[in-house]
Amino acid sequence: MTDEAKRTKDTTLVVTGASGRTGSRVARAAEAVGTTVRAASRATGFDWTDRSTWERALRGADAAYLAHPVDVGAPGTAEAVGELARVAVGLGVRRLVLLSARGEDSALPTEEALRASGAEWTVVRAAWFAQNFSEGPLADELRRGELVFPAGEVAEPFVDVRDIAEVVVAAVRDGERYAGRTLTVTGPRLLTWREAVAEIAAATGRTLTYRPVPAHDYGEALVGFGVPAEEAAFLTGLFGTLLDGRNAHLEDGVRQVLGREPRDFSAFVAEEAAAGVWKA
Repeated sequence: MTDEAKRTKDTTLVVTGASGRTGSRVARAAEAVGTTVRAASRATGFDWTDRSTWERALRGADAAYLAHPVDVGAPGTAEAVGELARVAVGLGVRRLVLLSARGEDSALPTEEALRASGAEWTVVRAAWFAQNFSEGPLADELRRGELVFPAGEVAEPFVDVRDIAEVVVAAVRDGERYAGRTLTVTGPRLLTWREAVAEIAAATGRTLTYRPVPAHDYGEALVGFGVPAEEAAFLTGLFGTLLDGRNAHLEDGVRQVLGREPRDFSAFVAEEAAAGVWKA
């Protein structure tokens, strides 16, 4: 067994949000290379809002993946991440990887809280996931035939969550190489939401439409999806800035870390369409 393989095998990684969109894939990617995964979610007794649940999840671990359940820039997130990071370091969990948001100014205090914790930190910044179209409210809308979203005609390099997960695991495995670094990941090309929906329509053989709406009009839709009103107000304001074109460019974080090009949106669409994800 190589030194790298032994180091990976001997690593225990705490994955917050282990049943969520990114956490579940981080857990699978980590297990695939022999890392021991400790799931930290409400199902296992972990709660971001209850500090008394943190120690049991963190004690004896080597590293942790931190993904806040609301948003990395939401009110209170910086304080929660900073405090959890300090608890983790105090328990000997030195290597912490934070999922942050590309182009989100309100995420910067959370990143700074991680850096100030004394941890061997890595920040992975990503914006819109390809899987936003196949999981959750947007997928439900597509199954009904129309996606309503406040993205206008702005382009985004949608990133496959599996690429994010593999970058996170690389940051855990090769901590010395990536400690103290911010890694920004995107997909390999720019697409507007309209173009993304058109690709899904072509792959499924369905007539699907995209209808852009102003960000401030999207709050009611979020509440209808079950998002609390306060959180919906925050997200509505966030969309108004994140969808202003600031992220309409590519980054090479996936290639830098994994030595390959990121997965393309069309490949993601072909897989999900074959699995019947968007059937009405």
